[in-house]
Amino acid sequence: RSAGWPCHDALEIELLAAGLLERLRGPLGHETVRVTDAGIAVLAETLAKNRARRDAHELLVERVAREMTRAGRLAWRGLAVRARVDAGWVMAMPDVFSIRHTTVEAYAEPIVHEVKVQRADLLADLRRASKRQAYLELGGECWYVIKEGIAHADEIPAECGVLIASAVGLSVERPARGPG
Repeated sequence: RSAGWPCHDALEIELLAAGLLERLRGPLGHETVRVTDAGIAVLAETLAKNRARRDAHELLVERVAREMTRAGRLAWRGLAVRARVDAGWVMAMPDVFSIRHTTVEAYAEPIVHEVKVQRADLLADLRRASKRQAYLELGGECWYVIKEGIAHADEIPAECGVLIASAVGLSVERPARGPG
């Protein structure tokens, strides 16, 4: 509930029992909950872990976008677009979307790069066929860019290319199938 008023749901009870929240009673008898110092420490530790994971991902996204730009392409990060999948529309948010630097639509050759630095994230993504289909609808090619050691190319659907990101660079493990 808002403003720190306790609702005593299962999560709140667990946080109280762990000492991460504490109950306080005001002068008028109203009870509130407050994050304890231990709770703040747990939140800070969790934030640092999440930031470290996200930083590795964002660094690789930046690396891929930079490589696309060096190859003469226009590259976008954080793009959100609708894609037609089956009978409906889905929001697609590729890590990197790029096109050739051209004014002729037929020559644009859109490419989607999906970046994965954690195996669990890759496996969760691979279970979402509609997401992959949206990427294939947006781009002529869809590539998975995976951190070295988290997966093998044969684990990635055959319609997608695989780039392996190592300390020395990006290497093509399997080319993407183009349109048609």
